Formats: sequence, structure tokens, C-alpha cells
Amino acid sequence: MDKFHFKALAFNALSIDELYSLLQLRSEVFVVEQKCVYQDVDGFDQEAIHVCGYSGNELVAYSRVLAPEAKYPGCSIGRVITRHKARGTGLGNALLQESIAYCHKQWPQAEISLSAQEYLEEFYKRHGFETESAAYMEDGIPHIKMTKKAG
Repeated sequence: MDKFHFKALAFNALSIDELYSLLQLRSEVFVVEQKCVYQDVDGFDQEAIHVCGYSGNELVAYSRVLAPEAKYPGCSIGRVITRHKARGTGLGNALLQESIAYCHKQWPQAEISLSAQEYLEEFYKRHGFETESAAYMEDGIPHIKMTKKAG
């Protein structure tokens, strides 16, 4: 797999092809692979920063960053995803580091929250997130709220 590179784009800076690719990837993993029927297009995309990870020209990783108060008191990272064929390459770690760095640069005094699938708790802990809640069901999958203190 080619070396990864990232772009962080506001909604109105996404091309139609970029928007299509990220929605396709989210559907491929969250709906089809995880067999989870839910409303992915939820009204937050227009105010989000879309962190897109590429191998060559192919979108292979993605996350969505929201400013403080958009969803949580601090900023948040969500829709963290890597394409199946890119897993195990370190791309997930690179994507999360890129997303965290973006949050710290834009909102250095804000904590970062996320709603993590419970089985990924240790992955997020390795990046400095702390568990803030007991498991709860979100879209039929056990999740936990996790927070990383301000940079």
C-alpha cells in the first residue's frame, strides 16, 4: 500500500467526488460490514472538518471532527474508519493522531470527546483517551464515551 497522506477539509471545500467517496466508505464499513442500519447522514457533516486519509488517490481512512459545542462541550472526533484492506498497516493510528493534532491546533483549550465502539477502548486509551461512561447501546452496538484532556 502506498504511503498515506491526509487532508482536512470543511464540508464546502469537499469536491463532489470526495463527498461521494467518504459517504461510500462510511456506508461500506458502518452499514454493510458492521450490519448496522442507522442514519449516517445526521446533519453534522455540514459543520464538520472531514479528515481524509489517502493511499495514492484512494480514500482509505476517514474521521469527522466537530468544534466545541457542536455535539459535546469540547470538540469531538467521530466516524473514525479505515477501509478493510488498509487495516493492520498503522493507518488507524495515523488517522487518529492527525485528527487529535487538528483538534489541538484549532481548539488548544478544549477537551476531545468521542463515542467509541466498546471493543476499541484500548485503542483509544493508547492515544490518551479516558473512559467516561459505562457501556451504552448506540445503533445496536455497545459504545462508551471517552475523553482526552486539552492539549
